[in-house]
Amino acid sequence: MQDKILAAADELFNGQGIRAVGVDAVAARAGISKRTLYNYYPSKDLLVMAYLSRRYYPVKPSDRPPLDQILHVFDWLERWFGSEDFRGCPFVNAVAELGSPAAKIAVDFKEQRRLWFREMLQRLDAQDADGLATQLSILVEGAIATALVRSDPTVARPAKMAAQVLLGAAGIGQPARPRRKSVSRRA
Repeated sequence: MQDKILAAADELFNGQGIRAVGVDAVAARAGISKRTLYNYYPSKDLLVMAYLSRRYYPVKPSDRPPLDQILHVFDWLERWFGSEDFRGCPFVNAVAELGSPAAKIAVDFKEQRRLWFREMLQRLDAQDADGLATQLSILVEGAIATALVRSDPTVARPAKMAAQVLLGAAGIGQPARPRRKSVSRRA
């Protein structure tokens, strides 16, 4: 039942905004009574926190090279920006709409993402992994905001290019690309 309620809340909160959607609408979308919803979530604040917690999933390093993982984030962003349900970052939206009730979970989520960047950068022996992780996080946040304002998923590309410049300035090389065979041209 909780999954059903949270799926309805996710669809409505993400699509229309948290303040714009009442618990009546969430209950109706879930196909349950308001009383049943309140049995699981005694207040809208608790429902919102559960909604955000459901969207909070940790990024786990993969077996791909760290640099590829970092740059892949920007490719993923472009796909997300181009999806029908992209409405910006749900954590930032919640803080903008609600303020402090959602702020802690949003800060935790954003910091977890920054720490993932730091871990990847430490694997690459970056000198200032913490500072560079913050810079990459700012690029991600800027790309999200710009994609939302412009309705342009391709803004992730210049953000990726900026990330490559930052990484290059930090002495971190580009991922290996297959080289084309050079063809000797003789006149």
